[in-house]
Amino acid sequence: MLPRRATAVLRVTLAAIALGASASASAGMPVFCERGKEVSAAEQDRVLRFAGTVKRELEASGGSVALIARAGLDLSRFDLLYSHAGVALKEADSAWTVRQLYYACDESRPRIFDQGVAGFALGADAPGRGHVSLVFLDRDEAAQLEQAARDKPLALALLAGRYSANAYAFGTRYQNCNQWVAELLASAWGGIDRREKPREQAQDWLREQGYSAGPVKLKSRWLMFAGQFVPLVHLDDHPVDDLYALSLRVSVPASIEDFAHRRSPKARRVELCHDTRHIVVHRGWEPIGAECAPMPGDEVIPLDS
Repeated sequence: MLPRRATAVLRVTLAAIALGASASASAGMPVFCERGKEVSAAEQDRVLRFAGTVKRELEASGGSVALIARAGLDLSRFDLLYSHAGVALKEADSAWTVRQLYYACDESRPRIFDQGVAGFALGADAPGRGHVSLVFLDRDEAAQLEQAARDKPLALALLAGRYSANAYAFGTRYQNCNQWVAELLASAWGGIDRREKPREQAQDWLREQGYSAGPVKLKSRWLMFAGQFVPLVHLDDHPVDDLYALSLRVSVPASIEDFAHRRSPKARRVELCHDTRHIVVHRGWEPIGAECAPMPGDEVIPLDS
């Protein structure tokens, strides 16, 4: 039996995997790679209804691209709600898909994956509650992002060979899903040449533009040992000063949204959440919070218990 402190560290470390993790299902993989949690028919129905509301908002935007993020594992220990970001794209058949980086467990490497909105919503760890955030950019910025996101050679050129859930945002040794999105934004808006070290160029441009990753605050120095026990968490790419300060510069959805809002001041944000009672649709940049409690003016869609 693990000591109490070691057990706490393991729990937090597993939660840290959600900082950009979107692992594929593969039978027999360890718990850190596949949670394997069963979803009841009632839970699945509720999440599918939630996904339908997300698709409604995407369609109502009148556009064909949006930044999208969801809440995954419980990251409240890090004062974070959203964990995983991607780019939502409207296809020729009017369906919406999410282009994203995910960790392919069976291959032990990151991949670019297109997923339907329903599957994206079902990726949340707790089907009894879910949060999705949508950011609709100004016309010019949206067009540039859509062009970059649909450029498959560019998407692959920005893909690192090694994955780390807590990858340093300005390093190229590893990458997580949110870091890939940030570097895609840099490629879209910064005119990055994918033929010559595109990730380095993207990160240099992000620095120049004042992109602020995280910071993810660690509550205890015990987490410094995480990389020794969980293969998807590493610390060897982070600056020593950040490690001593227990403050890691990791790309998270909040960082990406803040940067996009500064770059695209007229961008609109729609946040949707659900619990077992209702779906809430909140329009605006003020966060709705983890409890999914509606604010004045929010749309509330009742759910059958």
